[in-house]
Amino acid sequence: MKLLHIDSSILGENSVSRILSAAIVAHLKVRGDVEVIYHDLAARPIGNLTGRYLAGQNADVQHDQALQEDLHLGGRVLTEFLAAETIVIGVPMYNLTIPSQLKAWIDHIMVAGKTFHYTHNGPVGLAGDKRVILALARGGHYSPGSPAAGMEHQESYLRAVLGFIGIMEITTVLAEGVALGADAREKAIASAREVIATL
Repeated sequence: MKLLHIDSSILGENSVSRILSAAIVAHLKVRGDVEVIYHDLAARPIGNLTGRYLAGQNADVQHDQALQEDLHLGGRVLTEFLAAETIVIGVPMYNLTIPSQLKAWIDHIMVAGKTFHYTHNGPVGLAGDKRVILALARGGHYSPGSPAAGMEHQESYLRAVLGFIGIMEITTVLAEGVALGADAREKAIASAREVIATL
């Protein structure tokens, strides 16, 4: 199995989403022959999309070295994504949504003609043969039924954008309330590990 492992937390060893994503990958590796490609988007961020990048994909646009490197990186990101059968993504919640580093990666895999295309009946996803496992970490409580549920734009956004490109097999491993004290953090991680054991 080809597995793409993405981390996006800026907290390094203190990151709960990194702990969970690593545990998921380790669990999957024990269960079979797994080839892993890993990217730490906080340590090596991908640049945000620019008009220059989009224009540079046209053959008649002159490329300088910086643009060539940018286009090469974008192409590699897309190729790795398309080749992966399973994608594990470590996702903290920052300011009610995902990190900007992860958004930049998503912008490089949302490519018309590659991962989706438009029809008269609306967009059609082209990447539906993949499984995605989201390792989600949140400082507070935002699950359905909680007072802040309406402000959750982490999992809901990811499900929407992955669904747009055809991916419906999405599993979530959630540690919630991790900023509410050491005990709450450890209980949330322990609960998430129980879910990982069932994958």
